[in-house]
Amino acid sequence: MIVWLNGAFGAGKTSAARELVDFMPGSTFYDPELVGNGLRMMLPRKRLEQVSDYQDLPSWRRLVVDTGAALIAEVGGPLVVPMTVLRQEYRDEIFGGFAARRIPVRHVLLHTDETILRERIAERDEIPGDADASESVRQWCLAHLAPYRAALTWLTTDAHVVDTTGLSPRQTAQHIADAVREGAGTCDIVQTPEPRAETLAAGVLLFDEEDRVLLVDPTYKPGWEFPGGVVEPGEPPMCAGVREVTEELGVRLDEPLRLLVADWERPQPPGYGGLRLLFDGGKLSGAAAQEVLLPRSELRGWRFVTESEAAALLPPVRLSRLRWALRAREQGRPLYLEAGVPMG
Repeated sequence: MIVWLNGAFGAGKTSAARELVDFMPGSTFYDPELVGNGLRMMLPRKRLEQVSDYQDLPSWRRLVVDTGAALIAEVGGPLVVPMTVLRQEYRDEIFGGFAARRIPVRHVLLHTDETILRERIAERDEIPGDADASESVRQWCLAHLAPYRAALTWLTTDAHVVDTTGLSPRQTAQHIADAVREGAGTCDIVQTPEPRAETLAAGVLLFDEEDRVLLVDPTYKPGWEFPGGVVEPGEPPMCAGVREVTEELGVRLDEPLRLLVADWERPQPPGYGGLRLLFDGGKLSGAAAQEVLLPRSELRGWRFVTESEAAALLPPVRLSRLRWALRAREQGRPLYLEAGVPMG
């Protein structure tokens, strides 16, 4: 099990985490910041200069999961993880990675009044003997207060909140331990195993009366997606698309689907790639849309979007696939793509 302590810089996550280890027999303190420090030493300077925070490195997010899984395999007990994560797509990627490895996550938010946070940050002597470096750290912490406020909308919904304003680190740890024992902070994320070979996947595009396309927001990976999923062994791809729409949206499709795009996705480690099919599922009436019911362990939201709105939600590879699928729908003929580029 992972007990992930989130919160603003200065909320006392690290101090509470070290105390929490005493309240949870067999637990181990795991600081993902060490992963970031290692990447700073290993990655070329040119790559590091491309990001403002090591959390923006895909390698950091993957290594946090891989290292955590390796630690649990080594020590067997829970891991206590103090780490600020303010971007929901990074939360999805990391927690989804743990879920894929069958490692449950308890998400706890340590919240402190901003006035107290600013006082704590002002008193921090991060690097003893180096006043300039310590001041740089303090300014960095202050600069992240606004992103923290912006993230509270999803954080307070996703995590169990512990108000640490008047608590010592040990009192905070006691509150967390009691809450975890009662099941607080449980993240019900679909446990989708990572592929071990190339996969065949089927997605379905559903449209409203304005020809906007329906997208869904997974809880277990970053970015929005089309309804659909991996085709099971021996399952016809069209049937897989129909099945996934029913499982994900509670919508039954009675008419045969029309193929829009077959896109070969190249292997890109750690991914294996494979063939991705997009079908036209037709229009979803207003009445049917009102009946959409999401599996909360898998999807947190859905919406109809225009092609331009989809550009802000879909990762580049899926956006390219959508754009060509829409062109295929307009032309009335399917397109064959390789890595998002039409061939033939």
